[in-house]
Amino acid sequence: MHGPIRFLLPFILLASCTPYEPAIAPPQKKSAPTPPAPATITPTPLTEAPKISEYPSPLTELAAPSLVTRNLPEFNLEGVAFDSRTHRLRVIDQADGPGTTFADAAQAGTSRNALAAINAGFFTPEGEPLGLLVAAGKSAGSWNSATSIGSAIWHESHSGTSRISRRNETNPATAKQMRETLQSGPMLVDHGLTVSGLESDKTSARCFIAWDGGTRWFIGRTSPCPLNSLAATLASGKHCGWTIHRAMNLDGGRSSDLWVSSRVSGGPLTSRPPWNRPVRNFLILVPRG
Repeated sequence: MHGPIRFLLPFILLASCTPYEPAIAPPQKKSAPTPPAPATITPTPLTEAPKISEYPSPLTELAAPSLVTRNLPEFNLEGVAFDSRTHRLRVIDQADGPGTTFADAAQAGTSRNALAAINAGFFTPEGEPLGLLVAAGKSAGSWNSATSIGSAIWHESHSGTSRISRRNETNPATAKQMRETLQSGPMLVDHGLTVSGLESDKTSARCFIAWDGGTRWFIGRTSPCPLNSLAATLASGKHCGWTIHRAMNLDGGRSSDLWVSSRVSGGPLTSRPPWNRPVRNFLILVPRG
């Protein structure tokens, strides 16, 4: 190794190992303050291109999906953390009604050679989806514009980009044209903060999806707890391994059902009480093809 190359190598290696920190602008000369214009908040329509955070780690260094379990003072939490650059969620719907094809999440997951599966959206006493559902481009149910259990939308575009949106940000016609859509709710965490007004006195098993605003995702189930307690725990950012941007509630109680394959680090796991009822649809976790 010669001359300038040998001199620069230590600095190159040091720079490659230094955590990313935002650039700090140099100090500028003070000028007379200008009153800021009043801020306006405009909901982002679903038709806009999603803003996805970029992570410095190359694709080859991404962690594989892993099982996370937490024994917390308020409740127990278990779920799977994954990166949407290597894995994706799919909706599995039973058009003939709950339990007609799959008795539980384990059957739904193994039928598609999935890594994990969880029960998904709410359904009516007649077994119809209580909200819009799209599975591989095929829609079922109808837009829920009235209740809190339809106030959050998880969706994946045909280009493979997934995100969680609020109902009032979302164009129903566009949501119906997605590759995958699940309308559920309520929203638990929004922009890193606990959503206000959540139930505090009703205790039940819970299922949820959490997202960091970029490519990190988590599907999980808890032991019985109030919705506001779950939301506050998720917003604390201590239990999924990263800060949560948005999290939404799925159908819970006797519908709550999480299955994790032995191919997931920390698995296998089946979390479904024997008294649970069959459900209409599931989300399954599969590698990107």
